[in-house]
Amino acid sequence: QVQLVESGGGLVQAGGSLRLSCAASGRILRINSMGWYRQTPGKQRELVAVIVSGDNTNYADSVKGRFTISTDNAKNTWYLQMNSLKPEDTAIYYCKARVFSLGSISNNDYWGQGTQVTVSS
Repeated sequence: QVQLVESGGGLVQAGGSLRLSCAASGRILRINSMGWYRQTPGKQRELVAVIVSGDNTNYADSVKGRFTISTDNAKNTWYLQMNSLKPEDTAIYYCKARVFSLGSISNNDYWGQGTQVTVSS
């Protein structure tokens, strides 16, 4: 019913920047939250940043002041601007949306396919 497509990962040197994008499509009535998570081998997926109800943002302590989440609600798209990247930011980044869609009676969570971000030292 809902598809999320990510783009923007890649390889960057420490101190550099990348911007990730996530576009949602499908039978969407309302997107209640838009977020970014990341995962490294052997570790649980962790929250990086999230926007809830359009204006309440939350960031992991490790990325505060370096990463910024933003949205283009007209396009059902959100972004993660990542500045001052560090090698420890290397991970697969996933976008996630909590969506109320046509034909549903409750919110459902949807995930993007993941995009690799590699930061070299």
